[in-house]
Amino acid sequence: MSSDRGATTLEGTDFDLEDAVMGPTGRPYRDFPEPAPLASHGPARVIAMVNQKGGVGKTTSTINLAAALAEFGRRVLLVDFDPQGALSAGLGANPHELDLTVYNVLMDRKVDIRDAIQQTGVEGIDLLPANIDLSAAEVQLVNEVAREQVLDRALKSVEDDYDVVLIDCQPSLGLLTVNALTAAHGVIIPLICEFFALRAVALLVETIEKVQDRLNPRLQVDGVLATMYDARTLHSREVISRLVEAFGDKVFETVIKRSIKFADATVAAEPITSYAGNHIGADAYRRLAKELISRGGAP
Repeated sequence: MSSDRGATTLEGTDFDLEDAVMGPTGRPYRDFPEPAPLASHGPARVIAMVNQKGGVGKTTSTINLAAALAEFGRRVLLVDFDPQGALSAGLGANPHELDLTVYNVLMDRKVDIRDAIQQTGVEGIDLLPANIDLSAAEVQLVNEVAREQVLDRALKSVEDDYDVVLIDCQPSLGLLTVNALTAAHGVIIPLICEFFALRAVALLVETIEKVQDRLNPRLQVDGVLATMYDARTLHSREVISRLVEAFGDKVFETVIKRSIKFADATVAAEPITSYAGNHIGADAYRRLAKELISRGGAP
């Protein structure tokens, strides 16, 4: 940093620190470029949304990041990989009325994944749904050959149809989550801004490193996403500071602030980008999509 000018460079972008507006992560606030349109679709980059702690905003972030990517012309497949089926319900599917789900795709090789994929009410987004049946897969897969690679094999046949596949994982580090990590190119770790959430991350990182080492060397952490942030509380600010200390540039500059509008959008079975398109929450997920693309985490 130059002492006479007070300027620095962050990833090739010049900032005058005297004039820069600092973001919640303590880095100069940047406007990420509008993503260029794609000339064609596929092959997809697969991203697992993982945290073994529940209630951190995984499903909300999966739906809204997908919607923001779709607004930028990306074709997205959402994979509900949680037996609770929250992702499916959040997009208007009734988990109890599903004939074919991701469970059938995993456990029966005769089931074509395309038969299980559903269109959603959001243009550019398709859904591979789940319901409580998926809870049986964890037990049944134990006896399968190459049991960690079952989801990867299933997704291979549709990877050219999409630009991004987002897998919403269950809050656990069991065999289903290992399947998601084995199928993925990248991991996004949504993390609520509370100290208890920080404590669980070390075990998650250890699991990711084991999968990298033994099953999927291409796997990388795309970023850590701070959710339910409240700038008014010292607690939230301290957690963000600790996150940046631990993960550095892996922490997304985009931070998702706490808002009741996300719950309202979930009840309406819509992404916030369509439910309340001008809300700061919608803008945050659009910014996250731009940041992910600019980092190379999505085409």
